[in-house]
Amino acid sequence: MKLLSGNFYYRKQASKAPRWVRGQLSITEDGHFGAFREDNSTGGDYFLPGFCDVHCHIGFAAVGQIATPQEALAQAEADRGCGILAIRDCGNLEYAPGILGNPALPPIIRCGRHIARPKRYMRLLPIEVENLSDLPQVMASQVQQGDGWVKIVADWIDRSNGADSDLDPLWPTEILKEGIAAAHQEGARVTAHAFSHKAIAGLLDAGIDCIEHGSGIDSDQAQECVRRGIPVTPTLLQVELFNQFAAQAGKKYPVYAATMQQMWEGRREHFAMLHQSGVQLLPGTDSGGYQPHGELGRELSLWERGGVSPHQIIDFATWRARDYLGIGAIEPGARADYLRYSSNPAGDLARATKPEKVALLGQELSPAVAVS
Repeated sequence: MKLLSGNFYYRKQASKAPRWVRGQLSITEDGHFGAFREDNSTGGDYFLPGFCDVHCHIGFAAVGQIATPQEALAQAEADRGCGILAIRDCGNLEYAPGILGNPALPPIIRCGRHIARPKRYMRLLPIEVENLSDLPQVMASQVQQGDGWVKIVADWIDRSNGADSDLDPLWPTEILKEGIAAAHQEGARVTAHAFSHKAIAGLLDAGIDCIEHGSGIDSDQAQECVRRGIPVTPTLLQVELFNQFAAQAGKKYPVYAATMQQMWEGRREHFAMLHQSGVQLLPGTDSGGYQPHGELGRELSLWERGGVSPHQIIDFATWRARDYLGIGAIEPGARADYLRYSSNPAGDLARATKPEKVALLGQELSPAVAVS
């Protein structure tokens, strides 16, 4: 048995808010937290639960390109280095050997493949559903390829409309209801890529469990998310690129370009509205493709700019996200995954995302540097 001494962001039982407490925490032989003994001494290192990245793609080298095994390993190490100790992959093709189940890498909660309509998402990545009536079967089948999550693409540009093309929903609400019900029957939750406002009402009506990006959610829909307990992963680094997407669309797709530009211009006010509405925010970098790995600090700095305090951000991105994913924090019986600092990181977000040591199953490792 191993003993840690210092200041822990600790709780005695799951689903309760932790508090800073000084003492000694044991780690069992199989790498889980054991008994805690509080004392009144001063000094010692500081320990946080690991951060989560709930929208991450280990194995994408760039848009439409698959990483080599060496690149995938470097991506996972870079994510670990900025304190990410749990990942929900949010849609992936396959994993290189040595990534899944590696005790020295963050555990990955898989969503299976993206599910989309033909020519309505990035090439190579999704399972393309030709017939709408097949959606429930496809979603149920992807439950077997994931770890309790299924990922659908709810909207994308429909280029078949020429100059009038815009971000449009991929699925009628009724078939979405059937698909989500099929995944729920198999014991999985469903999350959805959704940029546009048009897609949100159908997702809410269909019983979606989580929304990725959510840049089109209005204030009434935000309140509905609060009422139903539906969290949003705002992926602010990705939303920062919307003006580039608008410029690339140019004169060929002016309606789509205007939609993306408008969301980009209102991005900061929109994020502030989500937070002020009380929506649970989940941390997600969208690393892989457009975003490099190891950039959680940059993502969360945009949250801080949007009015969320460092203390709130750390709560959202550690124990609250870990509770949502069902993996526990610094508490009896949970995996002994933690971040270690020589001084208190609670009020300093930049410091919090640069831990001096990271530990998985009680084994401490030195952080790695970010990679593209």
